[in-house]
Amino acid sequence: MMTPHKHLLPLLIAGLAAILPSIGQALEVNLTEFRPALDFKVDGKQYHIERIQDTSHTLTGGFSKTSRPCPPFCIHPISASPGVQTVGEIEVFEFLRTKVSTGRGILVDARTPSWHKKGTIPGSTNIPFTTFADPNPDNPELWAALQSLGVVKKKADSSFQDSLKKVLDFFGESDIEESDVFDFSNAKSLLLFCNGPWCDQSPRAIRGLRKIGYPADKLFYYRGGMQDWLIMGLSTVVP
Repeated sequence: MMTPHKHLLPLLIAGLAAILPSIGQALEVNLTEFRPALDFKVDGKQYHIERIQDTSHTLTGGFSKTSRPCPPFCIHPISASPGVQTVGEIEVFEFLRTKVSTGRGILVDARTPSWHKKGTIPGSTNIPFTTFADPNPDNPELWAALQSLGVVKKKADSSFQDSLKKVLDFFGESDIEESDVFDFSNAKSLLLFCNGPWCDQSPRAIRGLRKIGYPADKLFYYRGGMQDWLIMGLSTVVP
């Protein structure tokens, strides 16, 4: 007759088989103290972010440089535009998890396509900063990009717009005004980045977006960009 504990042996073996792989996959270099890695989906595509596990790894190539000609590659202020929050890597993780994966936000690689194709942050979308250089609402490239961001066109009361412009002129903010063309009520949150603290592509994109009226509280600036992302040993993808 089989004793009761022998009935539990197959269950114990099966339980250990399920646990051991996860133990074997434990990471030495985690994203944070309580998060070893990040897995998320964007438009049905699975992405994974973790850090390089080789603790002796160092950067090589262009992003290992400490100095570049200034101008144009000067150190940029911590703020890209008034009211726009500057964030770090942990905030990028959370933005991907809570905004991008739910369709409520877009992680924008604001670099030119040639840079984007060399490698980018998983889950990002390439919208070059040049897209927002021309604020003309009839610019087809600008309008196509804004539509993808959840922006629609509106009919505005011209008298209200004239009054608003006078107020903005008074406070010296006439270059950042409420749009009389675009409705940003359902616009997505955007987190923009480029090559690093010395790169002006994402700040220029942010200033362009603000100039056409994109709400500051829906814009975020990852100042560290690709250089800091790589220094942290974080995953990249080649589109």
